[in-house]
Amino acid sequence: MSSEFDISRNITIGQYIPTGSFIHRLDPRIKLLAFVFLVLAIALNTSYIGNAIGLILSIYLFRVSKIPIKYGLSGVKPAIPFIIILAVLQLLFQGQIFSGGTVYFEYGFILITSESIRLVVVSAVRFIEIIFLSSVLTLSTSTTELTHSIQSLLSPLKKIKFPVHEISLITTISIRFVPTFAIEMEKMMKAQASRGADFGSGGWWRIIQRTKEMFPIIVPLFNIALTRAEDLILAMESRCYTPGGERTTFSVYRAMARDYLILAIGLLFALLLLFYPFPI
Repeated sequence: MSSEFDISRNITIGQYIPTGSFIHRLDPRIKLLAFVFLVLAIALNTSYIGNAIGLILSIYLFRVSKIPIKYGLSGVKPAIPFIIILAVLQLLFQGQIFSGGTVYFEYGFILITSESIRLVVVSAVRFIEIIFLSSVLTLSTSTTELTHSIQSLLSPLKKIKFPVHEISLITTISIRFVPTFAIEMEKMMKAQASRGADFGSGGWWRIIQRTKEMFPIIVPLFNIALTRAEDLILAMESRCYTPGGERTTFSVYRAMARDYLILAIGLLFALLLLFYPFPI
């Protein structure tokens, strides 16, 4: 089959590759906190240099994690059409809002300025950085570790009756099922293609036609999602799971000095991206 059906290979979020690297051995709570700091800093940074630094850091984390960068690039591939469409819409319609800087083109309501171009470039790079960081986090942290770390970090909210365990469980189940549904979608696309369906003709610009072609896949995929959800419910009930009940934790994490050092470095890096006055 051609590469357009290899969907599961292009999904990096929710998968885990145990390489035994330094990143893998860090306390998962520290990794999650550092991830939040960096994502917030990247989302709020509007400079070219700041986002270039963030992109370099994201790529460097793959090297430290001993994970091939091709996994990160494969995670970006499914988002390319969305990034391109968003960039075009921003370029055409955001010029009136971000009207500062040099005017390059003006026709009717379309106004392209240096600031609107900055928004387009920065937004595209942001998407890539966040996908890279999310991939590093999930590829170096198992689903169980993510569950325990989210629950541990949110545990102070139990005092106000916040459903900490339920929220952490829902979040990690959602992440875990991303590659599962990608595999199911790939199977259905190959089955439909063997019956004469055409999912790969044309480029990304045929987005409307390709969306129509995906409807025979989307409906049964929802069906499979509901079936798997029901199976998961039955499996949890058979193990006497009761939401809201008091429970102990098998894994108890204890952060070491290196973990706090990495957290401090991540926080300082995030503050640098947020407050340093980059020239461009």
